[in-house]
Amino acid sequence: MTQNHSPRPGAALGPEARLSRLEAQVATLAEAVRALARGLESLPSEDTPPEEAARGARLAHELLLSEGM
Repeated sequence: MTQNHSPRPGAALGPEARLSRLEAQVATLAEAVRALARGLESLPSEDTPPEEAARGARLAHELLLSEGM
C-alpha cells in the first residue's frame, strides 16, 4: 500500500512548522514503541497470553495510522 506524497514532504512548510511536525511524529513513535513493549513484556515464569502481544501491536499500529505514518 502506498500513499501519494509530494517529492519533498514538508517542503512548503517553514522550519518551525517542520520541527513541530517532527516532534509530533517522534512522540507518536515513542508511544507506539511503549505500546509494543507493554504487549511483549512478561516475566519468564508467567504464561502471558498471546492476546497481550496482539493488543500491543494493534495499538501501536493504530497510533501510527492516526498520525498518518
